[in-house]
Amino acid sequence: MTVRRTIDDSTSKGIEGRSLDRKRVYTSEFNSWALTDSMPSSALIFDTTLRDGEQTPGVALSIDEKLRIAEALSDLGVDVIEAGFPMISTGERDSVKKIASLGLQSRVCALSRSSRKDVDVAIDCGVDYVHTFIATSDAHLRHKLKMTRDEVKSRAIDAIEHAKAHGLTVEFSCEDATRTDLDFLKEMHIAVQQAGADKINVPDTVGVTSPPAMERLITELLSVTKVPLSIHCHDDFGLAVSNSLTAVRSGARQVHVCVNGLGERAGNAALEEVVLGLMAFYNIRTNVDTRKIGHVSKTVANLTGMPIPGNKAIVGGNAFAHESGIHVHGILVDPSTYEAFGPELVGMQREIVVGKHTGIHSVKEKLSEYGVSLTDDHVKKVVEEIKKLAESGKHVDDAELVALAYHVAGQRAGEVRKVKLKEFAVFTGLNITPTAVVTLEVDGENKRGSEIGIGPVDAALNAIRSVVSGKISLVEYRLSAITGGSDALCEVSVKLQHNGEKKAASVGKSVGSDIVQTSVDATVEAIDRLYSRISKE
Repeated sequence: MTVRRTIDDSTSKGIEGRSLDRKRVYTSEFNSWALTDSMPSSALIFDTTLRDGEQTPGVALSIDEKLRIAEALSDLGVDVIEAGFPMISTGERDSVKKIASLGLQSRVCALSRSSRKDVDVAIDCGVDYVHTFIATSDAHLRHKLKMTRDEVKSRAIDAIEHAKAHGLTVEFSCEDATRTDLDFLKEMHIAVQQAGADKINVPDTVGVTSPPAMERLITELLSVTKVPLSIHCHDDFGLAVSNSLTAVRSGARQVHVCVNGLGERAGNAALEEVVLGLMAFYNIRTNVDTRKIGHVSKTVANLTGMPIPGNKAIVGGNAFAHESGIHVHGILVDPSTYEAFGPELVGMQREIVVGKHTGIHSVKEKLSEYGVSLTDDHVKKVVEEIKKLAESGKHVDDAELVALAYHVAGQRAGEVRKVKLKEFAVFTGLNITPTAVVTLEVDGENKRGSEIGIGPVDAALNAIRSVVSGKISLVEYRLSAITGGSDALCEVSVKLQHNGEKKAASVGKSVGSDIVQTSVDATVEAIDRLYSRISKE
């Protein structure tokens, strides 16, 4: 069951009275089962692409690249940008300081350990928002910090009070919260609230929580937490987005995200998936302009050198690509048949792909984009050619599709061919004279011939001409690749003359993936046309 939601303006209300985006979203009516009266109407987006995202293995951004990403994020509409961890290096401090000085619409935050020194460095960078943290799980206390629970709590309180004394907004995280003893976790929340923390973040640091467990955890923490809760999920089990959405549904008011799901190890909750999920499933608004998501996603991918997987949700190259004939037919009639939402909602474009599963509707639609109109019979022939190429492993792009269409449209319909290719083989290699053997059907009679040449194509053309008439000469041979790449389709044009007379000339054309075969097809077509004229004289 599908619910079509078309919103004409930003003040319109969706089901349950919540505001939806202005674009269409086609969701299941079963999602209404998950709506509750206690759910928020909106959520804040805390983007940590420049901090946790840069911790992606192999990613290292220059200051200029960080500035470009920060400006793109602010333009996108994220509420908070975690610009970096200034204590780790001079370069990091410089980038945080420059981002803080840009005057962005988004608030700029710096990460800080629970240390006065770290907080002071953040203050020197000009930020008015600091995110402090300290590990609280027994594993971290025992193996990393070598501290007691009381020592950790005291350190957290001191850093928060120091930051508040300098007028900063403070967000605090119990690192590895989802593996921390629940009673101690609640104790920490109570203590940091009393110290003045403005928000408390709940990190699933190594992504080890399931959505039902996250729901229970957030409910438990809200029993003692009076400041807004934030959620920070990693994707080690592929549940970062699910856990983030569950946390908001359970009462969290802010989500930590990274563009394209960047982040340490398997990454963080993906901004694009969280924003669309909140909107589509729960009608929870954010300040993100979804129409700019595609652009920001590509910008981050280019600057980080981390390509977007083709099957990536929301922003992947295949997210709105349709090949199956059945799917394309449905999409052309009504997008809701095979899309969860329109690509324009996130600044992407729908693509009709031609391939093994392509149908007539796909080809017609694709060709119409280039102003090419064919008869149904011609379209069927184009589809047949595409399927043959696809089964051999060849992907046909737009330029090659158009060339195939023109080739099919230019073929003679209804005419009986006098010369047909029956068999063909070429032998060539190192220290071997290229030799071609062909069998042609000429006026219903099979004729065979073989010739050598300076190359496989030359040998093939010589063999074909020898079978029909020694007076046929090659006037012009043109070969061009329709697109780039070693597997590009080629287009061959062959011009022949009989007995050296310009009036007795013909041209044959063919399009294919194999140069020799395509050359043979073009030559046979030219010879057939020429032979038809010669035999009448």
